[in-house]
Amino acid sequence: MRPSHTQNRAAYLLLLPTLLLLAVVIGYPIIAALIHSFQADPGLDPATGLFVNGGFAGFDNYLHWLLQRCAGPDGTYISCPDGNLASNFYASVGITFFFAVATVSLELVFGMWMAIIMNRNFRGRGLVRAAILVPWAIPTAVSAKLAYFIFAPTGIVNAITGTETLWTTAQWASRAAIIITDTWKTTPFMALLILAGLQLIPEEVYEAAKMDGTTTVQRFMSITLPLARPALIVAILFRTLDALRMYDLPAIFNGGGGGSGHATTTLSILVVNQVKQGYNSASALSTITFLIIFLVAIVFIRFLGADITGTGRVSRRQARRDRREQEELARLEASEPQLQEVGA
Repeated sequence: MRPSHTQNRAAYLLLLPTLLLLAVVIGYPIIAALIHSFQADPGLDPATGLFVNGGFAGFDNYLHWLLQRCAGPDGTYISCPDGNLASNFYASVGITFFFAVATVSLELVFGMWMAIIMNRNFRGRGLVRAAILVPWAIPTAVSAKLAYFIFAPTGIVNAITGTETLWTTAQWASRAAIIITDTWKTTPFMALLILAGLQLIPEEVYEAAKMDGTTTVQRFMSITLPLARPALIVAILFRTLDALRMYDLPAIFNGGGGGSGHATTTLSILVVNQVKQGYNSASALSTITFLIIFLVAIVFIRFLGADITGTGRVSRRQARRDRREQEELARLEASEPQLQEVGA
């Protein structure tokens, strides 16, 4: 039965405070950053040598990052020198996606393993679930500081391995330390989302598969993965978007340095560093970062079929795949009587 007009209006009134709060907390910063991104940063006019407040800059701030273009002494645009933050833009993009792919992949594997364990019936299951969720409950700043002490030159890692690895300054060592720390901290979140999907799978399906003589691996590949796919995609989506915004862990661990000095500088760290030099240019960079994350979310929702609203809507590609599977199943069912006649 469709809701009445009075019920719809009551629903809108109940949602209105939340929508207003979201507009203030999320909408206003996005719009303000977009407006500031088209303004020039205050500075010295190269023609007169006087301090100017900036003014409308058009797409200059965006071209500054995307084309790594800087204003020269005579007012013309040249390639940004190595010391300019814009020269690290594409390196930061690569580092950000590297951290996202590496951490989410590891968290998916360990999260699935933890979710399968938590989904089983055994004595002390509640204690095991609580213990698994402890790292996720620790604030990221605290986890980063703990990792700093653990991976210090005189820390426990070097003491156990008997090495003198410079985890906080060496390029790949610092990246590995951040990946290990982030995986340890956020795997429980991934496991919790996957567990919600596993609990929706009826136990009778596994019992029927056992009676057919399937192995554990066959049940996992044929039952668990296909039926838990919606929860897996949503979990991967949430963690990917969160990893693309990574800031506090590398910033506290080694300030985004390591190796050449920018080995762990993510896009969020680059935005904060640019704020100290020019707010409007940092607004353009934050807008670019927002668009990158937004495009990743669109890919997950439109092409991979992530159902984040719970409405059961799927992408066109997934709908075509489901339609082909249904047609194949119908064809097999139609051909089964003919096969039985041939066998007879």
